[in-house]
Amino acid sequence: MNTFRVADATTDTLATLQNEFKQLKAQGLSLDLTRGKPGSEQLSLSESMDGILAGNYIINGTDTRNYGGLDGIAAIKELFAPAFGLNTSDIIIGGNASLTMMYQSILFAYLYGFNGEQSAWKNLNAPKFICPVPGYDRHFSICEEFNIEMITVNCDENGPDMDAVEALIKADQDIIGMWNVPRFSNPTGIVYSDDVVERIAKLGKIASENFRVFWDNAYAVHNVENNAAELAAISHYTSKHSTEDSVIQFGSTSKITFAGAGVAFMTASEKNRAMYLKHLGKSSIGPDKINQLRHVKFFKDTAGLTSHMQKHAALLKPRFDAVLTDLNANFKGSDALTWTTPKGGYFVSVDTQDGLAQRVVELASECGVKLTPAGATFPYGKDPKNSNIRIAPSFPSVEDITTAMQIFSVCVKLASTEKALS
Repeated sequence: MNTFRVADATTDTLATLQNEFKQLKAQGLSLDLTRGKPGSEQLSLSESMDGILAGNYIINGTDTRNYGGLDGIAAIKELFAPAFGLNTSDIIIGGNASLTMMYQSILFAYLYGFNGEQSAWKNLNAPKFICPVPGYDRHFSICEEFNIEMITVNCDENGPDMDAVEALIKADQDIIGMWNVPRFSNPTGIVYSDDVVERIAKLGKIASENFRVFWDNAYAVHNVENNAAELAAISHYTSKHSTEDSVIQFGSTSKITFAGAGVAFMTASEKNRAMYLKHLGKSSIGPDKINQLRHVKFFKDTAGLTSHMQKHAALLKPRFDAVLTDLNANFKGSDALTWTTPKGGYFVSVDTQDGLAQRVVELASECGVKLTPAGATFPYGKDPKNSNIRIAPSFPSVEDITTAMQIFSVCVKLASTEKALS
């Protein structure tokens, strides 16, 4: 297969692609590459959790069937701490979704503040969050929910442009937060460099007292390749620079065990934990401790978690390979498309020529391939270049991914040729 180049496009090229597109459309396919859901084979890896307690609900004298334990059981904190580079005493265990804990944290900060009622974000004239892009659409939706203005900052292979981040914060004390997916970022798959992690940890020195980094370490243990880069522990740097109050970390087992019945956690300073638990206690008497205990019994220890994630990697790698094989075969060295080559996480990020992402998504949809909407990886759904598309290969079979990528490549070529000849 020859590499496609827009610069070589002719009317004959267009006619050939239009005919190929017509044939693909006639197949009447229905394929979905939109969301990073675990596939059924991945979910089956955790089936032995069913019945694993065998009627024994007691651990360290705590009956997990009863009320209480607002911050979760100690055993699961001890399991997560070494795997995620956390301090056991800083962890709060929640329900199945870290997104819920992020939403609650912003809700409490907005209504009540981290530093007393006078610090509530609702009191600010124009609260703002910094959003590295491309990024996670659900983060952006939370900000929209609270009418928090989003300011975009571009990323490279090391993470966000920290010169831009620091300049923004120094110039505007109404910036009260920053989103981050620091390892295998959604959607690019990059891993923040040690320097970027340290500079983010130091932001508390120049930001307002209300400022919080939301460190969504969703893919902390989700390697696909064995040689994937490690992420520096931001808690090391917040301790070094005495900025512990400025960072709140989040994670979950949603893509480790059962997506709908996992265990979420957050880790924060004593001050931030006290604020969160104070308000959480008004709406909850405690999380599902039985599910927490199931996870403890299932993994046993950090080595058990590592072994489990290797099984995930074995299922995910062929799916990522199917995406990357097609992209390399059609576009290596091309002027039509660039993409990331992640070593973990759940996504591949591609960039068309400016102005073409939406057209590619529309063409793919006509052929029965559903892609994440163009613009979804930017605040307000508006990609200023209309070029980024997130591909999520985890859920379909390898065969379906291969078919979907063949269609995707034809759609990129067709959209690019249409533009070149227009």
